[in-house]
Amino acid sequence: MLNKTRLLTPGPTPLPERVRLALAKDMIHHRKGEFHKIMNHTQEQLKLLFGTTQPVLTLSCSGSGSMTATVYSLFNPGDTVIVVNAGKFGERWGEIAKMRGLKVAEIKKEWGTAVSAEEVAHAIQENKDAKAVLVQMSETSTGVLHPIEAIAAVTRATDTLLVVDGISGVGISPCPMDKWGVDCLLTGSQKGLMLPPGLALLALSERAWKICENVKPGCFYFDLPAERKKILGKSETHFTTPVNLIVGLEESLGMLLESGLETVYRKQWALTQFCRRCADAMGLKLLAPDNYTWGITSILLPEGVDGVQVVKDCAEQYGIYLAGGQDQLKGRIVRVGHMGWVDWGDVATAMYALNQCVIARGGFSGCHDFLEQGLATYRKALQGKPGEPVDEVHD
Repeated sequence: MLNKTRLLTPGPTPLPERVRLALAKDMIHHRKGEFHKIMNHTQEQLKLLFGTTQPVLTLSCSGSGSMTATVYSLFNPGDTVIVVNAGKFGERWGEIAKMRGLKVAEIKKEWGTAVSAEEVAHAIQENKDAKAVLVQMSETSTGVLHPIEAIAAVTRATDTLLVVDGISGVGISPCPMDKWGVDCLLTGSQKGLMLPPGLALLALSERAWKICENVKPGCFYFDLPAERKKILGKSETHFTTPVNLIVGLEESLGMLLESGLETVYRKQWALTQFCRRCADAMGLKLLAPDNYTWGITSILLPEGVDGVQVVKDCAEQYGIYLAGGQDQLKGRIVRVGHMGWVDWGDVATAMYALNQCVIARGGFSGCHDFLEQGLATYRKALQGKPGEPVDEVHD
């Protein structure tokens, strides 16, 4: 293959050179002073990223591990939780909860649509014994962004916790825990944080910690009070630390914070607008026309065009690695990841490859200047505020 490989999946995402070099440093011991300094600095950085004064725990596992740690540390068997099921990972919340022995009250949404704060409020009224609402910030399987700020305004006025999976959202769009009133926020290393998979990060609010302290941990490995005791008392993790991932995390967070989170969010918003405008100009429909995440664009393919083959063609012919749909969306959509260490050149190349491969598989093409339209939208989005509609940005 002569083409440069470009990874535009919804995770893992590309690694910056600075992060790769940090990962390659010599091993140090996770119970010694040299590592304690790194861990202390990383805690300061993570609190800024999460928007919290609480400790941010670092767990050696995938994002699904942090979801499991949350459920097994915050709830007792027999407790009731409300789960927003709007995609593959909403389903996962329910599966983990049921395995813990919880009663699940489900808010089921069509894939490609977001839950509303009003629906959450109604579910809480219908399930007055519910201990928490479990929801995705960004539903990775569909590219939908749930309105976490509005949902938090509902839950913080009740005794119901708000538990948010931010695995494909943290570091990509804002979710300040303390300001909004989120009780648990978790994420993984391999998306907006520009690291390899294998590290999960999790923070609890003060009221969530009070509940956690009265729940007998359901898992030997995932014991959040023990993790908090270690990080606050010794600047260590409870079990063996993924040292190189923490060293890489310090570097990746340094990159994000050097730029400033608002700059990072503005870039992510602009890339999202770029990708969506290109798809629209190509004549393709978007799975999530409203309430869309900033790091993933899910694009519906024309009738008769196999998305599995399109994804394969993009990789083999252009070196562009995209993702397909899951479950009922398999073969029907292509998901373009544009989070972390991805820039406008990567997105432009991906959209060109996607256009060519859809045409080759019998699809249609819209106007030929879709890249020019996308770039114009990207430039305009960069001039506005993160999240501001492009048509409201003044030239």
